[in-house]
Amino acid sequence: MTTAIALHLALDIIAILVLAVGVYFPRHHRRDLLVSYIGVNLGVLAVSSILLTTSVGAGVGLGLFGVLSIIRLRSDELAQHEIAYYFAALALGLIGGLGTDLVISAVLMALIVATLFLTDHPAVLRGWSRQVLVLDRAIADRTGLVAALEQRLGARVLSAQTIRLDFVNDTTTVDVRFRAAAPAVGIEAGRAEGLEEATR
Repeated sequence: MTTAIALHLALDIIAILVLAVGVYFPRHHRRDLLVSYIGVNLGVLAVSSILLTTSVGAGVGLGLFGVLSIIRLRSDELAQHEIAYYFAALALGLIGGLGTDLVISAVLMALIVATLFLTDHPAVLRGWSRQVLVLDRAIADRTGLVAALEQRLGARVLSAQTIRLDFVNDTTTVDVRFRAAAPAVGIEAGRAEGLEEATR
């Protein structure tokens, strides 16, 4: 039993270090969340391991984790990808602490880490972005708004939702989803040829 617990602990530590240090931090560079992910993971692992040896039901433990996660998420504004990493850290701790079959635990942990590694990779859906912008004009017409956004962003606007239209200060706050235009092949080839000529 002690050996199984030690193996689950080792699996969890490896998984959270790969997720937080190997995947999250090199891409997003937030030290505070790196500490939070590792701390929450190990805390959940410890508490869930203790719950298995006491008369307290697993449902009570999961309810406590839910309350703690809600408090944590309300204490700071997190982006959606940061919330995904946060719950992945929680899930890894639960899987390691609940003491299920070692092979199943390893597969589930690897699946969680691999999923975030792939879906959060910079090459996935590259060029698709979302921004909340404040324009220095009050634009009520949707067609004019989209045209102004595309001109400012140099990208194709996929969705534009007006959040605030201020005629007094002449501003428009808009939530815009857009896709950056891919550079033309001919232009890139011309730049490459020009660079080659310059280096000769």
